[in-house]
Order: sequence, then C-alpha cells, then structure tokens
Amino acid sequence: MQGVSLRNRVTLLAALCVAGAVALVSLGAFYTVRDSLYEQLDDNLTRRAAEAAAGPLISAPGMQSVPLAFYSAANLQISLLAPNGSDIAPGKRPPTGVLELAVAQDKLPRSVRTDEGSNSRVVAVPADNGALVMSQSLVSTKATLAQLSLVLVVISGAGILLAAAAGTAVASAGLRPVQRLTAATERVALTGDLRPIPVSGDDELARLTISFNGMLGALAESQERQRRLVADAGHELRTPLTSLRTNLELLMAAAQPGAPTLSEEDREEMFADVRGQITELSALVGDLVELAREDAPQAVHEPVELVDVVERALSRARRRAGSVEFDVRLQPWTLPGDATALERAVLNLLDNAAKWSQDGGRVRVELHPDEQGSAALEVADSGPGIAEGDRPHVFERFYRSSHARTLPGSGLGLSIVKQVAERHGGSVWAGPAPEGGALLRMMLPGGLG
Repeated sequence: MQGVSLRNRVTLLAALCVAGAVALVSLGAFYTVRDSLYEQLDDNLTRRAAEAAAGPLISAPGMQSVPLAFYSAANLQISLLAPNGSDIAPGKRPPTGVLELAVAQDKLPRSVRTDEGSNSRVVAVPADNGALVMSQSLVSTKATLAQLSLVLVVISGAGILLAAAAGTAVASAGLRPVQRLTAATERVALTGDLRPIPVSGDDELARLTISFNGMLGALAESQERQRRLVADAGHELRTPLTSLRTNLELLMAAAQPGAPTLSEEDREEMFADVRGQITELSALVGDLVELAREDAPQAVHEPVELVDVVERALSRARRRAGSVEFDVRLQPWTLPGDATALERAVLNLLDNAAKWSQDGGRVRVELHPDEQGSAALEVADSGPGIAEGDRPHVFERFYRSSHARTLPGSGLGLSIVKQVAERHGGSVWAGPAPEGGALLRMMLPGGLG
C-alpha cells in the first residue's frame, strides 16, 4: 500500500474489518433464518400430510375413496400415489419423483424435498396402498428471504460506512500528535528552530512527543556548545594570528630593497616570537581537536588500570617539566573507560601543576579510594594557588585568571579534564592544597584493581 497515507490505511483497515465481521454475521443470520423457515414449513407440511393420510375418507363419483383433505386443502396440491406410479388428484397434481415412489412402495418412511421446476416443497407420507403426496409453493418463503437479504445488505453497507467514518475520525485524532511531530521536524529542517512541541495527554504519543522534545533540547544544547566553542576559539586564535601577521609583515618589509635593515638582535627576537606563536597555535589547535572529540558521545567499555594510565602520563610530564619533581603515591584502581582519554586528562593535570610550580618545586600526585567508593586522583602543586573567586571557573573553556594570561596555554586543558571525568561518570574539584598551592581532584568510579 505504498503511496497511501496512514490515515487512509487505518480507515480502510477499519472498514475491511467491519465488512468481514458484518458479512459473517449477515450470512449466519440469513442461513439461520432460512433453515428455520424451511424447518417450520417442512414440519407444518409433514403434519398436515400425516393428518390427511390418517383422516376420514370420502367417495366421489367415478373415483375411489380419497382423504377428505383432497377438498379442504385449498392452498396445497395433493395426490395419492400408487406403488405402480399412478396417482389420483382432485386438481393440479403435485410433482412426484423417485423419492415419492419409494415412499409409496414402502421403501422410505417419508420424504421431503424441494422441486425447482414448480418452485415448491414436496412431502410424501405413507397412506393406504400407496403414499399421500402434498406440496406447497415456496414463493412467499423466498420473498421473505429476499426481503431479509435486502435488509441485511443495507444494514451491512451502513455499518461499513459508519466504521469507515469512525476509523477516519479515530485516525485523524490519533495521528494529530504525529502530524505535529512531522511539522516540527520539517520546521527544524527548514529553519533550524528547536523550540519544543506542546504536549497534551499522557498516552504513548504524548511520551513520544516528550522524547522528541528531549532530543530537540539536546540538539539545541549541542548547537549552543558548538557556537560557544567557535566563538571562544575565534577569540583565542585572533591574538596569536595577529601577532604572527605583524611579525611576518615586519620581516617582509625589512627584506625589501632600500628598507631599513633590522639588527640581528631584533631579527632573533622576532623569530623567537614567531616560533612561540606557532607553538601556541599548535597547542590550541590540538586542544580544540581533543575537546571536539570529547564532545562526541562515545561508548566506554574497555577495562582500564588507572595506575598504568597515571604512570604513562607521568613519564610524558617529567620530560617537559624541567626541574619540577613529582611525589607519586598510587593505589591500584580499575574502571571501564577510554585509556587514551584518561591519559590525556591526567597529563593535563600534571602539566598544569608543573606550569604553576617554581623551578625545583614539588608536585604531589596521589591516587586512593575515597569514602564514597570512588577513586580520587589528587594533583597538588607548590605554586601561588587558585583565588577563591576563580575556583568555580577553572574548568570552563578558555577561562584564564588574571594571573594566567601572561603564561603559555590555551585555557582548554582543564575543561578537557572535566569532560573526560564526566564521560566516565566522575567529577572534578579545585581547591587549596596543604602544600600552599592549588589542589585539583578528579573522582572516578570503579573498583580496586
């Protein structure tokens, strides 16, 4: 039924179901009434034939003695059938055949049949020296059945039309929420408008609308995150790109014939500035790619030994931490997760602590179970710490405190830590460290390894 709307299919299905049910009921009613009429006719005709055969006889001139019913059954045709096949009748003879002759020859106790030629019902019962045959026209009976057939056809047609109308009404009312959903999806596709759809009722379609609204909300939130990411990324990229453009334009202008030459010291300073800006851009692009990857929903199933993850991150952090030392205390812990993402988050915590620690400073790295049955990975530095007003914002994208604006970094490292922790069912926290610096903690679910 391709190309047929769902409402028309529901209407057609309702009409077909009712048509089938009405057809079965009508056929059952017709055949029940027909059998009842024929049974009453046979019983009445057989009774009258038996009474006529057993009733008084009368002699007529030129005829042998015949039942009195010959002259009293005005609406019936009656005759006496002899065993040799001859018959006597006062007027029009009823039809006779093999069955009636068998009754006359005492081979059958009685017979009942319909004679299609005369359109009558024929009954034969035993009588003296033969059989009494009686027939009655079926015209009135068949007229009654014809009227019944017409009534049943009219009622069936009306029932089918009523069922089709009811099916159309039910389909229209039931599909109205689906039509709203269809209009909403078309609106989203054409305009990008993610407003929720009004919900009415509490049935399955209402729950479907609620689910669709949840999907629209999630899509709107995703779009908002993308807009914020693009806006923040554009803002952060503008400064290094402007600096690069300025330095390159100065270098190119100095290379033109007749232009004032730059001193070797100025050239080296500009080249160092260009290299620094390129390094900052590379780090920013890498963080943006990582952040976009973490934004995508990913299934996490692989068992991960968190101690191994921390040790791999430590080996990378030590190579670029200079004289900063790491005081490491780790207890076994296992969780289902993404080892690569977890290593990236731990490395960001370690790099952040090393950046804020002075030369020769110490960073404490501790992994241990907490009271809630989770693992707490604590990274404490020996730097100036985080101001109380900055602590709620340090895990936001591109957030950099007033003290951090002069230091290298993209402002995305700790936001990646937060996203990785939340994707694994954990959380993050920032506060003061007993050593006097900042303490960053990442809580992760799991169990002892």
